[in-house]
Amino acid sequence: MENGRGVNNGLKLYNLTKRIPNLKILLVSTNFSSFKSPPFMFSPKIKDLSPLSNTPISPFSFLLFLFSQGLPVSNWKTSWYANSASGMAVHDECKLKFLELKAKRNYRFIVFKIEENIQQVVVEKLGSPDESYDAFTSSLPANECRYAVFDFDFTTDENCQKSKIFFIAWAPDTSRVRSKMLYASSKDRFKRELDGIQVELQATDPSEMSLDIVKSRAI
Repeated sequence: MENGRGVNNGLKLYNLTKRIPNLKILLVSTNFSSFKSPPFMFSPKIKDLSPLSNTPISPFSFLLFLFSQGLPVSNWKTSWYANSASGMAVHDECKLKFLELKAKRNYRFIVFKIEENIQQVVVEKLGSPDESYDAFTSSLPANECRYAVFDFDFTTDENCQKSKIFFIAWAPDTSRVRSKMLYASSKDRFKRELDGIQVELQATDPSEMSLDIVKSRAI
């Protein structure tokens, strides 16, 4: 279903409720596993006598519909869309541990995870200063998305010792679609909380973040 049609159907539904104030439409269920991108779409199943039955609407128009019906938005599963638009909150420990990695070099890497039940990005794992890049990549789950930072040491062509902090957005092909969208929509806000990121990598499989690629991006 094309996005334009979904938006138009949502606006028609909204306008219909404005013209007939007493009309109440029963939302039977909302299937949040049927997202399409871009942009985000879902298909609430609508049961009424209008020609708009069982038609998809955009998330924005769906929210307009809820407000037009005087329905409390908190009673419906719309919080995921709101968070995906603005980005998840960031736990204070994420910023604290990143500062320790950057300023004190207490860690070689940090792996971050979005905890959906508390709607926050949290620290999942800390890598000690002597851990290798292989140890870091092994810390990323094969079937789940993660954010990570890695403090990479390297030697320049002029034989100078340097380091750069990499931000890695890990989104394997085998991870859930909803998880990919959640991590993608929250990434920019999360990165803004980590002042000092020098290089960003986005990877969907290990080959896209191999040590050779990291070296080439560092120099």
